[in-house]
Amino acid sequence: MTSYERMKCVYDHKEPDRIPMLDSPWGSTVARWYREGLPQNAGVGAFFEFENIVGIGVDNSPRYPSTVVEDAEDYTIVTTAWGATMKNWKRSASVPEFEDFTIKDRKSWEDAKARMTPTRDRVNWDHLKNNYKSWRENGCWITAGAWFGYDVFASWHVGTERVLMAMVTDPDWCSDMFNHALSVDLALLEMVWDEGYTFDSIDFPDDLGYRNGIFFDLDTYRNVLKPAHKRLCDWAHQRGVKVMLHSCGNILELLPDLIDAGIDGLNPLETKAGMDVIKLKEQYGSDLVLEGGIDVRKMIESDQIEEEIRTKVTAAKVGGGYIYHSDHSVPDSVSFSDYCRVIALVRYYGKY
Repeated sequence: MTSYERMKCVYDHKEPDRIPMLDSPWGSTVARWYREGLPQNAGVGAFFEFENIVGIGVDNSPRYPSTVVEDAEDYTIVTTAWGATMKNWKRSASVPEFEDFTIKDRKSWEDAKARMTPTRDRVNWDHLKNNYKSWRENGCWITAGAWFGYDVFASWHVGTERVLMAMVTDPDWCSDMFNHALSVDLALLEMVWDEGYTFDSIDFPDDLGYRNGIFFDLDTYRNVLKPAHKRLCDWAHQRGVKVMLHSCGNILELLPDLIDAGIDGLNPLETKAGMDVIKLKEQYGSDLVLEGGIDVRKMIESDQIEEEIRTKVTAAKVGGGYIYHSDHSVPDSVSFSDYCRVIALVRYYGKY
């Protein structure tokens, strides 16, 4: 089967030839694997025969100037198109350290909002023209990206504490940010679609929880964020497109609402946060495509990893609706030989 055929089966909750396989190793992990035997001319996805997933991105940013503020031996400090000032470390795998934001309140948001307009130059038309035909001919699964929710603004554009406080004290402001960013995304994606560049799913990130639960209560989610999630899903489903949400943390409390909003799939199912893929399959397997749930901490434990994969993959693959992925991303503590064994086990237990 092609990746398109395999992924379509999974999203239709039917059984393909084997479970689809995807994963997200850190850059430092890939560097280690090259040192330990991954062929230098091979990409990780091609070597491990991950699904052939290609993406269509659009730019809904305010287009503030992107500049390098400082380029030091161990880090760089840059400003982003969203007006954030952040420090990136050169020799360690970590999230950026945010030092300042341009968007801090309603007034600064109005300036950013006025700069976010859906013009055609926000789509890389040459990339689509040069590649789309071969993507379809080669059986790729084509996914479009959306960039709009709570986590996007909290983590990348406004600041976590500021957005969390505003979710309660000024929910209309938060709703306006989420919905305007989504409106620009959808306008741009509609341009893409109308030009004949159709896609099979929309994937978007919105981390809604941490290890012990969700970041805000259900009423806050339902009143402030859920309408935007539903609007995205409605737009996608009108075109026969599936929607995959990436959310870290323990979001068990939100799952009925996410399903009600129209979310079709969920990743990465963090085991360490209590997202047990076997229980999720039992309770939500007919409603959600489940991607992930394989505990990366066990990938270096030779006496535990086979049982981890056997039990979870065997249960989750029944009736389709499961995609292999680690329960977040693969850290550089996992050796090349460790990961080769992981994939061999996934292939063995993931066939139908």
